Amino acid sequence: MRNLMIAAIAATGLTGPATAQGLADEAEITNGLLVVGMAYEISRQCDDIDARTFQGIRTLLNLKSRARDLGYSSDEVDAYIDDDAQKDRLEAIARRQLVQLGAVTGDPASYCAVGQDQIAKGSGVGRLLR
Repeated sequence: MRNLMIAAIAATGLTGPATAQGLADEAEITNGLLVVGMAYEISRQCDDIDARTFQGIRTLLNLKSRARDLGYSSDEVDAYIDDDAQKDRLEAIARRQLVQLGAVTGDPASYCAVGQDQIAKGSGVGRLLR
């Protein structure tokens, strides 16, 4: 999951040296990152479901734009995304949410079921899957 977040974020040109502790408190940004990470994890675990990569990248670009609208500089956004502690925190939250939805570590079929359910519901995660 971390690798997709890193790759997708790198593809959007997000890199930088500043810090942005406040972004961790922005629910809209955090939730968006979680949605992308959860969709990627489902596609990684379930061979029958693919991530909509370009849609995921567009979501990340929109999140960066939204953070800028909220008053964060590009350097602050980049620093938040590059922060290993934040990556670990988001990954743990995403995995907990997948478990709550029925995913079981080591059971690809459970990830497929969660993915199909999210697609059927048209959720944020589901819209990033096919």
